[in-house]
Amino acid sequence: MRRCCQGVGLPCLFKGVGMATPRPPRFLLVFDFDETIVAENSDDSVLRLAPGQALPEPLRQSQRQGSYNEYMRRVLAFLGDQGVRPADFKALYENIPLSPGMPELFQFLSKNHELFELILISDANMFGIEAKLRAAGVHSLFRKIFSNPSSFDKRGYLTLGPYHSHKCLDCPANMCKRKILTEYLAERAQEEVEFERVFYVGDGANDFCPSVALTSADVAFPRKGFPMHRMTQEMEQKQPGAFQATVVPWESAAEVARYLQELLKRKC
Repeated sequence: MRRCCQGVGLPCLFKGVGMATPRPPRFLLVFDFDETIVAENSDDSVLRLAPGQALPEPLRQSQRQGSYNEYMRRVLAFLGDQGVRPADFKALYENIPLSPGMPELFQFLSKNHELFELILISDANMFGIEAKLRAAGVHSLFRKIFSNPSSFDKRGYLTLGPYHSHKCLDCPANMCKRKILTEYLAERAQEEVEFERVFYVGDGANDFCPSVALTSADVAFPRKGFPMHRMTQEMEQKQPGAFQATVVPWESAAEVARYLQELLKRKC
C-alpha cells in the first residue's frame, strides 16, 4: 500500500544514538527521455553523424516493426564504419536541446529534491542519456536510469543491447516500461519506501503501457498531441474510467512544475 500523508509530519525514528533515519521521499517522478526530457528522438539525432546526414536506403528500409533495437544496432555499426567515434557521439548527445520548460522543471525538482525520487525509463541508450544529463547538470537528480545498455568496443564503435525480455504484447521485445516500473515499486516497497503518488512524464506509445498501471492517486503527464496523449484519450472514449490516473497534458514542462508546486501547497 502507498504511504499516506498523515505520517509525513511524524518525528524521525532513531536507529541509534545520534543516528536519525532520513525521511523517505513522498513522491516518485518517472521520466521518459526522447521527446520528453529532450526535444528530439535521440535515435534520429545520430543520423546527423552519417554522410550527408542520411542512411543508405537498404539500411533505412531494414527497420521492421518490433525489432527497432536490432535496427539501431545496425545503424550504429554503419556509423562506426563511417569513422564516427566516441567523441562525436558524446558531442552530439550533449547538444540535443531540452524540451520546452524542462530547465524550469528540473530547477523546481532540485529545490524540492527531498520530496521527489526521480527515475528515468527510456528505450534509447544509456551512453547517450547519461551524456546529455551530465551536460545539462541534472544527472545527480536521478536515483536510477533504466535504458538499453550501450558501450564502445575496442574499435571505438558504439554498441547497443536489449534491456530485458518480457511477455507484454504491447511493447517492443527489448523493453516493457510497465514491467520496469512495477518491479521498481516492488523493490522500493521491500526497502520500506512507499510513495503517496507516482507521477509519469512521457510522450510515446511505450509510455502509455506503464501509465495504465497507475492508480487513481497518481498523475500521468503526457506530452500534448503525442501518442501517449492520444492513447489516453482513446481509452477514455472507449472505456470510460478504465484509465485511473489523473491526466495532465503538457506543452511546456514548466506546466508540470506548476502542477507539482500547486500540489505541494495543498498537501498537509
